[in-house]
Amino acid sequence: MLNPPNSLSFLRAPLALLFIIDNTMMRVAIILLAMLTDCIDGYLARRYRYTSRFGAVLDPIMDKFFVYVALSVLVFESQMELWQAGTMLTRDCFLFIFMLYLGISGNWKTFQLRSIRWGKVTTASQFCILIAIVLKFPIPDFLYLFFILFGFLAFIELIQFSRRTVR
Repeated sequence: MLNPPNSLSFLRAPLALLFIIDNTMMRVAIILLAMLTDCIDGYLARRYRYTSRFGAVLDPIMDKFFVYVALSVLVFESQMELWQAGTMLTRDCFLFIFMLYLGISGNWKTFQLRSIRWGKVTTASQFCILIAIVLKFPIPDFLYLFFILFGFLAFIELIQFSRRTVR
């Protein structure tokens, strides 16, 4: 179902593809626009009751697509190391493990999708780090370790939430 929040989510796909263009200020604007669409689509969905299972799946997929493309471009251009990009994707590895858990336990059909606090923190952090990298700010290596922590905390939060909601 294409409603205003889902349209904003879909907008992150062409923004990701525009990130390929090597222009610093344009890339910063693209990241900021992606962040803005991520905030506004969630607000509109809750405020005007446009929430749907499709939108709940689409929004994080578009976030991940945007971040994956941006990280791939930056690694390809040698603006960041592969291990740095890998740590930024730790949450997604934990999410994959959680999805395996749901599949093996047979609870995937009854699990209710929702955003989680540590997932939001991770996404916001990813966008901020992307801006810093594009602007060539020096980023201490230890900061990337926080993505591992955020990923683990998101995983724990998902497990706790699933135990409360899945029967």
